[in-house]
Amino acid sequence: MTNPRLRLGAEGEARAATHLARLGYRILDRNVRAGGVEIDLVVARAGLVVFVEVKTRRSPSLGAPEWAVDPRKQARLVRGARAWLHERRPRLRAARFDVVACEARSDGSWVVRHLEGAFDASEA
Repeated sequence: MTNPRLRLGAEGEARAATHLARLGYRILDRNVRAGGVEIDLVVARAGLVVFVEVKTRRSPSLGAPEWAVDPRKQARLVRGARAWLHERRPRLRAARFDVVACEARSDGSWVVRHLEGAFDASEA
């Protein structure tokens, strides 16, 4: 992968997946398409399916990464989640939408923030 932006995004998603796995989530899908929408991560823990949007930034000049998950993006994720549930888990109804914000710092360190229940389907 030669595109620096794509590399940064892939690194953020890998760090998010590692972070969630350490918290006991099981990774069900990565970069899956459902209903014409790409879902970054689908994870599960304790009977709950969580649809995760990962946002990664290198510079704080654009604002916090999670700010990019605006109402339009939320609506797309809800549409994708409904399609994913319909295709793969028709009986499962307990789901949540999380955002994992990853920031690559200039010193090489990373900050990963997990926002559980960042929004719900009724907001989108």
